[in-house]
Amino acid sequence: MSSSFAITSNENTRNYNGRITLFVVLSCIVASSGGFLFGYDIGVSGGVTAMSSFLKKFFPEVHKRTLNRTQGDNYCKFNSELLTLFTSSLYLSGLIASLFASTVTRKFGRRMSILIGGAVFLAGSGIGAASVNLEMLILGRVLLGIGAIPVYLSELAPPQHRGAFNNGFEICVGLGILFANIVNYATQKIEGGWGWRVSLAMAALPSSFLFIGSIFLPETPNSIIQHTGDIRKAANLLKRIRGTDDIQAELEDLIAAANNTASKPFYTIFQPKYRPQLVMAIAIPNFQLLTGISLLGFYSPILFRTIGFKESASLMLTFFTRIAASLFNIIVMVLVDRVGRRPLFLVGGVQMIVAEMVLGIVLATQLGDHGGMSEGYGFVVFVMVCVLIAGFSLSWGPFGWLVPSEVLSLETRSAGQSIAVVGNFTSIFVFSQLLLAMLCRLKYAIFFFYAGLVFIMTVFVFLFLPEMKNVPLERIDQLWKEHWFWKKIVSDEMQTHANSETSNVDCK
Repeated sequence: MSSSFAITSNENTRNYNGRITLFVVLSCIVASSGGFLFGYDIGVSGGVTAMSSFLKKFFPEVHKRTLNRTQGDNYCKFNSELLTLFTSSLYLSGLIASLFASTVTRKFGRRMSILIGGAVFLAGSGIGAASVNLEMLILGRVLLGIGAIPVYLSELAPPQHRGAFNNGFEICVGLGILFANIVNYATQKIEGGWGWRVSLAMAALPSSFLFIGSIFLPETPNSIIQHTGDIRKAANLLKRIRGTDDIQAELEDLIAAANNTASKPFYTIFQPKYRPQLVMAIAIPNFQLLTGISLLGFYSPILFRTIGFKESASLMLTFFTRIAASLFNIIVMVLVDRVGRRPLFLVGGVQMIVAEMVLGIVLATQLGDHGGMSEGYGFVVFVMVCVLIAGFSLSWGPFGWLVPSEVLSLETRSAGQSIAVVGNFTSIFVFSQLLLAMLCRLKYAIFFFYAGLVFIMTVFVFLFLPEMKNVPLERIDQLWKEHWFWKKIVSDEMQTHANSETSNVDCK
């Protein structure tokens, strides 16, 4: 699997040599398990909220509404501020944790942030399973360090395979959700009403794997140079992970990037020179949640129950939607570094728009405020949900985190990743709090609303996102200088800086 890489530009052409080594694969598997953990928590929360025993214990009013199919609005039966607080508290805790993760990452490296995340989540799984009240339940949903994992994967992976390695994180998210669906389907059959405790406790398995595995993870060469300045150690690690002694070109670029590392990255990233990176770091993760995937990620079992499926059937159908997502995640892993990011973004976007429009039309014409819909149209809804999730898994799912981890320069990477994670968690928390209320108010039109947003975001990607396929992280800056829109901003900043340098020389 030997390979070499070259980026063609107007200046500073470089060749990076190396191959995919077992050392890199094993390290990335351990790191990507954080995605499995993240996905499991998303999937398990959506599943337990469809369990009658869980609703009866923590949300009795919602439970009463679900028992009566002839009374109450179909779209409003699950509308509860406390229920949405439970599902969205994952992102509230993640928002707070990411602030600490940024400091840990900047001072101690990516590995330490992942290690702490595994330990904290291990404790959270125990608290969630032992919950006797809503406060304990929400306290158990803690998360720390996952935001550092896409950066870790980007820095460790060979440039020509970076997309595939990063997509491994998204595949693990999908597998985590899939595993949660299997667990939920099995535990909802447990008599005595404590199956939900087993579902929440099972989070201890992936968190233990992440915690123990991260003890043996290497730090990235980028981080070693940035934090310790030990060039020899970084060079030896780079030789090990690339499987070759010919790493001089890549090492020199890493050293040059580390020398440009800003002492105040949160101040530096707001300078015009880094505006394209800042815009993408904020826009892409936030656009990800505006696709409407949160409605299906958290609430697909609730959606299937809303249109008339029973508890067991709704969990089984959710399981099949995750099968579709996992298959398309694998397809992306194969195609991302061959086809590129932009084509998959555009194809997935069109697929999602079509699916959301069809869902809106079917729900508008076949589901009233009361009762259910025929099995035939229920199957159409199920198929369109699969198409929608598959489109997301082809585009915004993997690239919502891959692109921010790629576009950020080393000198502003810790700040940029922190801004991306904080912004994303904040937005998801707010939207998740509003989601069931929006479903209650907009009813079927919520899918038309999301289809319009996906259209706008797809146009944004087409116009403003350059292709980053096969481009080393240390060379991403060159793309902005060559882009039809961003080069104006970057060039103006460079000209201003050059004029300032000239003025200083003249004054002397």
